[in-house]
Amino acid sequence: MNTESTLNPAQAMYRQTVPAGDYWLHIVKRGETLRIVDLEGNQAADTLFFSAENPGERYSATDTIREQGNIFLGTGTRILSDEGNAMLTITADTVGRHDTVGGACSTEANTVRYDLEKRTMHACRDSWMLAVAEHPEFGLTKRDITHNINFFMNVPVTSEGGLTFADGLSAPGKYVEMRAEMSVIVLISNCPQLNNPCNAYNPTPVELLIWDAPAMAEA
Repeated sequence: MNTESTLNPAQAMYRQTVPAGDYWLHIVKRGETLRIVDLEGNQAADTLFFSAENPGERYSATDTIREQGNIFLGTGTRILSDEGNAMLTITADTVGRHDTVGGACSTEANTVRYDLEKRTMHACRDSWMLAVAEHPEFGLTKRDITHNINFFMNVPVTSEGGLTFADGLSAPGKYVEMRAEMSVIVLISNCPQLNNPCNAYNPTPVELLIWDAPAMAEA
């Protein structure tokens, strides 16, 4: 279900554009609202969430999927941790669904899925590992890179239970918006993938906006 936000971008307290292939690492405090904007359409934002108080508690695909009874995320989804706690709630979404099972691209996956020569291509796991290496103050290491959400990515499941990487459902300016139910560390890799149609073979920037708590509604 597509749901428009009532928040005014002009009232956001934070705004940042993240180029394709780059990462974004930031704390979103409890009650704040985060919006991820697909600026040019069909991009994929591979995202990890951790508790800011205890980074050992992190997003769980298993718990989130089980509790909502759906492998795709959308408006109303409660993003749960591996301790069963609500981390964020999706409060607005103009795309309709987001992937939880496709995983993140890596140099190894590029080799297996596409060709040996693709191994040297930049991948989301590279961006995440660079982020944790450059920011030890967050208390994260490469061991903390586990389940992720692929916002804007379309990964249908076949009748046989397989996965397919299909054209994205997003378009320029589409977004997903989440309210933090606890203070969370957000680590995003703005996907550099050139080998499948998740971003139309053309990686593009995304934009991040944060509203204070309580977020101000547009007058």
